[in-house]
Amino acid sequence: MNISLVMIVGAGGFLGTIARFLAVQFIDSRISSNFPLATLVVNLSGCFLIGLIYGLYGLNANEQTLGRNWKFFLTTGFCGGYTTFSAFALENFMLLEQKMIPPSLLYVIISVVAGIAATWIGIFIGRSINA
Repeated sequence: MNISLVMIVGAGGFLGTIARFLAVQFIDSRISSNFPLATLVVNLSGCFLIGLIYGLYGLNANEQTLGRNWKFFLTTGFCGGYTTFSAFALENFMLLEQKMIPPSLLYVIISVVAGIAATWIGIFIGRSINA
């Protein structure tokens, strides 16, 4: 096991987690809602970011492009710490527990469909910049 790579991923996760916390605090302080908008925004922007990284550098980044360490720092580390699908699952459970079925279904559909779309847009933009 490459301990330096583990530390690189951990550093990315550390920064991604802080970025998620700050983004959620920022959104929640400005928009009051029973709908988990902040988590939705974080998940969609995280999907876009990982798509952009993939679009720019591909899945198998080599030393001439992004480099292995940066790829793991940004994707596994930062994006992994930034996105919040465990929070997404818990928030959906809480909506369902409160018998808020339509908002829960809306949240799932928007998160999945828009998340895939945001990833695709990120890939498209990344590949366009890289072309």
